Amino acid sequence: MSRVFGPTSVVAGFLLLLYFTATPATRAQNFTDIKPSPQQVEWQDLEFGVIIHFGTNTFLDREWGDGTASPQVFAPTQFDPEQWMRAIKAAGAKYVVLVAKHHDGFCLWPTAQTDYSVKSSAWENGNGDVVRQVSAAARKFGLGFGVYLSPWDRHEPKYNNSAEYDNYYMAELDELTTSYGNFVEFWLDGAGSAGHVYNFPRIIEGLRVNQPNTLVFADAALLEYADIRWAGNEDGTIPYENWNVLDRHGYLRWRPVEADTPLHKKHWFWHPNDEAALKSVAELLTTYDETIGHGGQLMLGLAPDRRGLLPDADVKRLEEFGAAIRKSYGENLMVKNHTPSGATEAALDGNPDTFWSAPAGSHHAMLEVSFTKPVTFDHTLLMEWLNDGQHVERFRVEVWTGNRWRPLVEDSAIGHKRIDTFPPVTASRVRLNILSSSAEAHIREFQMFNVGSAIRATAAAY
Repeated sequence: MSRVFGPTSVVAGFLLLLYFTATPATRAQNFTDIKPSPQQVEWQDLEFGVIIHFGTNTFLDREWGDGTASPQVFAPTQFDPEQWMRAIKAAGAKYVVLVAKHHDGFCLWPTAQTDYSVKSSAWENGNGDVVRQVSAAARKFGLGFGVYLSPWDRHEPKYNNSAEYDNYYMAELDELTTSYGNFVEFWLDGAGSAGHVYNFPRIIEGLRVNQPNTLVFADAALLEYADIRWAGNEDGTIPYENWNVLDRHGYLRWRPVEADTPLHKKHWFWHPNDEAALKSVAELLTTYDETIGHGGQLMLGLAPDRRGLLPDADVKRLEEFGAAIRKSYGENLMVKNHTPSGATEAALDGNPDTFWSAPAGSHHAMLEVSFTKPVTFDHTLLMEWLNDGQHVERFRVEVWTGNRWRPLVEDSAIGHKRIDTFPPVTASRVRLNILSSSAEAHIREFQMFNVGSAIRATAAAY
């Protein structure tokens, strides 16, 4: 938790031999040796995605289907995924994950593996394909696209035979991964299972054949197979010190964290008369700060209604959320007010594609900034360049009070992005004091904002 302050020997040769003969999974000897893949770097920069739940549950007022619902109940009257994408873009999200099959086994594309799909519904006379239309709409609006294909299937009879069901699942996976373009993310979990042991190595191997650059989301128990890990809750918060490297069963892996939470409290699917469950803008801003602002990814759950549209209230809330984010973090006071200094400019220019590096081999450094006039601010935002690994182990943000440096924030991890809040302070000098780093620190951004109580009070009214 952050503290916010107010007003050459034989043995060596043997170890070296072990290092170079170890398997790739165990070769890294230290957390600081682990680096992200280019795909992980790109994914972390997306920061904000949505996951969409839509299916027979939508029409039966359910969260969990049991696989007995008739496909005929799936009958949206105004299906329009472009309406979804406009609202998603307004909120500031960068990609969409569609639940192509939930635990009830009903498939949103006309799979050849079962009749339990949209092809047996009355919608579009059985000729519709939700996955195709949603993926096309996402790409039209410049959004990435991915899917969740539930391993648990409460409808398919083959589920009781592991070998038969594994073949069934892999055939569905092959259809999705070859027919709908490149995926930015593939959701995977072991929910339900009902005694079935999923063949995760086979699933991942099959996925990689057709979608080699797709990142796999799964909880920490599936560390060996995934690229992204679950935050551990569905509250939209990362409540712990966030390091990108995870150690489980002797494996060290770069596993950035994703925090998922629905727009409606505890509801992933649409339900009638559910406006009271809609989260306020203030709650969503807190979620933003406690996910993206804690170095992770926000995955917000959306649910179209029986029309096949996002409810009007949800659309309005997403627009308000996006506007509140832009109002809170749209004016970087560092860019506007700092006195240019060549050595550190790359961290102060508001451009995350540039970064400042501490001296090579250093384990301590300072990035000091002066302003043309005193500046009042109550938030700082830091970004670490992670391509070479997560290096910062301890830091402070400090202001000059006239006779000494006073700490505003002191903590450990920076990671992809870190947002800190404190009572308003006015200063002419501020610095990032990197107290300890495993190697030279690389800082993409050092930003400041005066969010103020007015913005948050306005948000609380919605």
